[in-house]
Amino acid sequence: MRFTGKSIIVTGAGSGIGRATSRLFAAEGGRVIVADKTDGADETAELIAKDGGVAHAIRMDAGSEDEVVRTVALACEKFGGLDVIYANAGISGGIPGLFDCTVEMWQDILRVNLIGPFLAIKHAAPKIIERGKGAIVCTASVAGLRSGAGGPPYSASKAGVINLVQTAAQQLSGSNVRVNAICPGLIETGMTKRAYDYAREHGKEDKIGRLNPLRRGGEPEEIGQVALFLASDDASYVNGQAIVVDGGLSSSHPVTRQEFGKTAA
Repeated sequence: MRFTGKSIIVTGAGSGIGRATSRLFAAEGGRVIVADKTDGADETAELIAKDGGVAHAIRMDAGSEDEVVRTVALACEKFGGLDVIYANAGISGGIPGLFDCTVEMWQDILRVNLIGPFLAIKHAAPKIIERGKGAIVCTASVAGLRSGAGGPPYSASKAGVINLVQTAAQQLSGSNVRVNAICPGLIETGMTKRAYDYAREHGKEDKIGRLNPLRRGGEPEEIGQVALFLASDDASYVNGQAIVVDGGLSSSHPVTRQEFGKTAA
C-alpha cells in the first residue's frame, strides 16, 4: 500500500497502460484522477470503484494547457493536493516514411506526445512541491532511443520526452520532486491493436515480439508496475532517468531499413 492517501493523476487513463496503471495505483491506496479524451476514463473509474478504490474521471486533451490546468486543479479540489502525476497520454500516427509525413501530422503528434508531458510537469510540479515531495513519470518509448521502432514524428516526440525529464529533473533541483520516464517496447494496447489483431487473424500470434530476447509482447500491467516503482519511495534515489521496459529489444534494436524511394518489403 505504497500510495495510501496519495493524490495521483494519470493521463491517457481510458485504456491500455493508463488504465492498468490507474488500477494499480488505486489498489495500493492511491486516490486517482483518471484523465482521458474519451469516455474510457469513466469506464476506468468504474472499474476502480468496483475494486473498492477511489477514482474520479475527467475528460482531458493532454495537449491543451487549459485542460491540464483544470485537471491539476481537480486533483487538488478532490484530494487536497497532488503527490504524483503520470503523463502517459500519447498518439502514434502510424508508421509512415519520413518523406510521407505532413507538417500537420508532426504538429499533432508533438502537441500530444511532447507538449503534453511538458504541460503536465509545468503545472503539476508546483502543486507537488507544496506536499514536500513527490514524483512525475512520463511515458516515452524505445522509439525515442534510436530509429526503427516507430514513425518519424512519434519517435522524435518520444526522444523529446526523454530529454524533457532529464531537463526537468535538473530544473527541479532541491525541490524533492523526482522526474523519470518509461520507455515501453511492444505492449498490447489500443495503439498496437491493429498489429495484434492481424497476427491473431492470420495465425501468427507467435510472431508477436519475436525480435526481443523474451520472444513476446508486453502487457500494460508490466509497464504499470514500473510506473508505480518510479512514483513510489522505493525509487527515492532515481531521478532524471529513462527506464527501458521492452523485453530486451533495445539491447540490439534489429530493424528492416526503409530507404528513400523504396517500399519496405
